[in-house]
Amino acid sequence: MWYVILCKDRPNSLLLRLEGRTAHRERLVKLQNEGRLLVAGPFPSSDSSEPGEEGFTGSMIVAEFKSIDDAETWAKKDPYVSMNVYENVEVKPFISVLPG
Repeated sequence: MWYVILCKDRPNSLLLRLEGRTAHRERLVKLQNEGRLLVAGPFPSSDSSEPGEEGFTGSMIVAEFKSIDDAETWAKKDPYVSMNVYENVEVKPFISVLPG
Protein backbone atom coordinates (compact mmCIF):
# COMPACT_ATOMS: atom_id res chain seq x y z
CA MET A 1 0.00 0.00 0.00
CA TRP A 2 1.05 3.60 -0.51
CA TYR A 3 1.78 5.81 2.50
CA VAL A 4 2.25 9.56 2.79
CA ILE A 5 5.02 10.63 5.13
CA LEU A 6 4.47 14.27 6.11
CA CYS A 7 7.34 15.94 7.90
CA LYS A 8 7.43 19.35 9.53
CA ASP A 9 10.79 21.09 9.91
CA ARG A 10 11.97 22.66 13.14
CA PRO A 11 12.49 26.41 12.91
CA ASN A 12 15.97 27.42 11.73
CA SER A 13 16.90 23.88 10.66
CA LEU A 14 18.21 24.73 7.17
CA LEU A 15 21.89 24.13 7.99
CA LEU A 16 21.10 20.73 9.51
CA ARG A 17 18.96 19.91 6.48
CA LEU A 18 21.83 20.75 4.14
CA GLU A 19 24.26 18.64 6.19
CA GLY A 20 21.99 15.59 6.05
CA ARG A 21 20.73 15.97 2.48
CA THR A 22 23.02 13.36 0.87
CA ALA A 23 22.13 10.62 3.35
CA HIS A 24 18.43 11.54 3.20
CA ARG A 25 18.38 11.42 -0.60
CA GLU A 26 20.26 8.09 -0.72
CA ARG A 27 17.35 6.44 1.11
CA LEU A 28 14.87 7.96 -1.34
CA VAL A 29 16.91 6.82 -4.34
CA LYS A 30 16.90 3.29 -2.89
CA LEU A 31 13.09 3.37 -2.71
CA GLN A 32 12.98 4.72 -6.26
CA ASN A 33 15.29 1.99 -7.55
CA GLU A 34 13.00 -0.59 -5.91
CA GLY A 35 9.99 0.94 -7.71
CA ARG A 36 8.41 1.98 -4.39
CA LEU A 37 8.61 5.79 -4.60
CA LEU A 38 5.73 7.76 -6.09
CA VAL A 39 6.94 11.27 -5.21
CA ALA A 40 9.15 13.04 -2.70
CA GLY A 41 10.20 16.60 -2.07
CA PRO A 42 10.41 19.55 0.30
CA PHE A 43 8.01 22.42 0.97
CA PRO A 44 9.85 25.71 0.40
CA SER A 45 9.22 28.50 2.91
CA SER A 46 8.47 30.92 0.09
CA ASP A 47 6.82 30.77 -3.30
CA SER A 48 10.09 29.85 -4.99
CA SER A 49 11.83 26.70 -6.15
CA GLU A 50 15.02 28.19 -4.65
CA PRO A 51 14.05 29.62 -1.24
CA GLY A 52 17.63 30.37 -0.22
CA GLU A 53 18.10 31.24 3.44
CA GLU A 54 14.34 31.06 4.02
CA GLY A 55 14.73 27.30 3.78
CA PHE A 56 11.91 24.81 4.01
CA THR A 57 8.91 24.09 6.20
CA GLY A 58 8.95 20.32 5.75
CA SER A 59 8.81 17.46 3.29
CA MET A 60 6.44 14.92 1.80
CA ILE A 61 7.20 11.39 0.68
CA VAL A 62 4.70 9.03 -0.93
CA ALA A 63 6.09 5.51 -0.99
CA GLU A 64 4.97 1.91 -0.93
CA PHE A 65 5.41 -0.22 2.20
CA LYS A 66 3.98 -3.54 3.39
CA SER A 67 2.25 -1.90 6.36
CA ILE A 68 1.91 1.36 8.22
CA ASP A 69 4.28 -0.05 10.84
CA ASP A 70 6.92 -0.59 8.15
CA ALA A 71 6.37 2.95 6.85
CA GLU A 72 6.67 4.43 10.35
CA THR A 73 9.81 2.42 11.07
CA TRP A 74 11.37 3.57 7.79
CA ALA A 75 10.43 7.20 8.51
CA LYS A 76 11.92 7.11 12.03
CA LYS A 77 15.29 6.05 10.58
CA ASP A 78 15.57 9.06 8.30
CA PRO A 79 18.72 11.13 8.84
CA TYR A 80 16.58 14.27 9.11
CA VAL A 81 14.87 12.71 12.14
CA SER A 82 18.10 11.79 13.91
CA MET A 83 19.61 15.20 13.07
CA ASN A 84 16.54 17.01 14.49
CA VAL A 85 15.60 18.67 11.21
CA TYR A 86 12.03 17.43 11.64
CA GLU A 87 9.96 18.33 14.68
CA ASN A 88 7.06 16.13 13.60
CA VAL A 89 6.59 13.15 11.28
CA GLU A 90 3.15 11.80 10.40
CA VAL A 91 2.46 8.66 8.37
CA LYS A 92 -0.90 8.11 6.69
CA PRO A 93 -2.22 5.45 4.31
CA PHE A 94 -2.74 6.80 0.79
CA ILE A 95 -4.75 5.64 -2.22
CA SER A 96 -3.41 6.88 -5.54
CA VAL A 97 -6.36 7.61 -7.83
CA LEU A 98 -5.04 10.00 -10.51
CA PRO A 99 -3.21 9.88 -12.76
CA GLY A 100 -3.78 6.27 -13.18
